[in-house]
Amino acid sequence: MVLRAFDPPASPWAAGHRGVDLRAGPGAAVRAAAPGEVAFTGAVAGVPVVVIALPGGLRTTYEPVRAELPVGTPVAAGRRVGALGGVRLPHCAESCLHWGLLRGDVYLDPLSLLPPGLRRSGPSRLLPLSGPLPGGPAVIPAARDRPAG
Repeated sequence: MVLRAFDPPASPWAAGHRGVDLRAGPGAAVRAAAPGEVAFTGAVAGVPVVVIALPGGLRTTYEPVRAELPVGTPVAAGRRVGALGGVRLPHCAESCLHWGLLRGDVYLDPLSLLPPGLRRSGPSRLLPLSGPLPGGPAVIPAARDRPAG
């Protein structure tokens, strides 16, 4: 569930929220949102961070996440890259995962990586892209199985 939405700053130095906060408990598995390669693991201002470089110059960031893969490891979408923990982010009232998306130095809404059918107003929940959905037998085909467009 999205606890806090993307709220880009008016200028690079201004206040804003440069990602989304997702509800997640301590020790929760953190998985790559898209295929790429582990580009960074380590602490930034005392917070453990994992960065995945995606094709096309994009990067996804996950914090606070204890990395489980070394830099240079290729990852498929959905592969476990670490576990939530280490510290609680001060801007979250409860345990959360901060998920970011960047192109160069520009922050983008990471929810834009989701298929349009999964993006809607109101509370959001990240679900598997295939398999049964709660409340019904419907299946959302994997991206490779969906028509382009």
